[in-house]
Formats: sequence, structure tokens, C-alpha cells
Amino acid sequence: MRQPGEGEQLKGILEGNEEVIKYVYRRNLPSITKFVVSNSGTEADAEDMFQEALIVVYDKLRKDQLKLRSSLSTFLFSICKNLWMKVLRKNKKSVNKLEGEELIADENLIESIEASEKYLLYRKYFRMLDPRCRQVLSLFISGVKTEEVMSVTGYSNAHLRKKRFECKKKLIEMIEKDPAYIEHAQRSQL
Repeated sequence: MRQPGEGEQLKGILEGNEEVIKYVYRRNLPSITKFVVSNSGTEADAEDMFQEALIVVYDKLRKDQLKLRSSLSTFLFSICKNLWMKVLRKNKKSVNKLEGEELIADENLIESIEASEKYLLYRKYFRMLDPRCRQVLSLFISGVKTEEVMSVTGYSNAHLRKKRFECKKKLIEMIEKDPAYIEHAQRSQL
């Protein structure tokens, strides 16, 4: 495969093009791994940070909100660095600077990271719901009309409303008990 340009890489991420995403991994993961490993992390930690960074990029692309002021590689590195520094602060560890790498303190970037973290929490606990709850909530999230959801699930209108309420309540309760959610809520109150 020839090396895709930056525009092709962004398009590939948005479209889920496996070859392009593999290229983005090969091109960027080594520098992120070097940074994370040299700052008390593991290769697995670096991969986690990189996957979260790709989610941020994908989400911004999907919402047509990505305005790169640097290269995609620099942007991905900055997201990973911000995420990893947050982990280190949480664990009260210090950071070793890499030469030539600057931390981008962009409010939009920080908001994107926080939105990504919220989405990952939601996704984690959504998967833990029983299959019927996942089905009901997925249908409503997808914008399916109540009558159609009733037809698919076989629930009466009253039972469907009760089931939807119970499922949402269970999901919210699980998320609110997560340490990452509690930490975020405490930071937001400061």
C-alpha cells in the first residue's frame, strides 16, 4: 500500500478503512509508546491511549469539528500525551519530556478527550446491560418510533415505557458508581 496523505488518512479513519487505520497505527504508535513507556507506562497503556485518541479524531470528524492546526501525527501525539499525563496526575507520578514535543493545551482538545472518556464509560456499562435492555435502548437511541419498538420487542406501550425507564436507570447507576465518573464529577465541581 502506498502511503496515504493526511486527507486520505482522515477519510480512512472516518470510513473505518482498515488499511489506512493500520498505516496510522504503524506511523504513530512507536512515538506514543516511547513516550508512555518512558513515563511509567507499558506498551498496552500506549495502545489504550492511541485507541482513545483515534476515537477522539473519529468523533470530531463525524461531527465535522476537526480543525487541524498541526499534522495528524502531532495531533494524535498531543491527545495521547494529555491522556497519559492525566493518568499520571491521578497516580501522582511525574512526566519526562520528550525533546521537540510540545503539549497542546487546546480547550477544544481537552473537551474532546473528556467527551471520549464519557463515551467509553457509557459504552463499557451499556455492554453490561442485559440483552433486552440493550435492544430497547439501542432502538430508541437510533430514533425508532415507539410503535415500531413495541412491534420489535413485543412489549405493550406501558411495559415498554417501564422497561426503558428501568434500563436507563440501571445504566446511569452503573456509570455513577465508576471511579472515573466520580473523579470527573468531583473535578467539575471545582
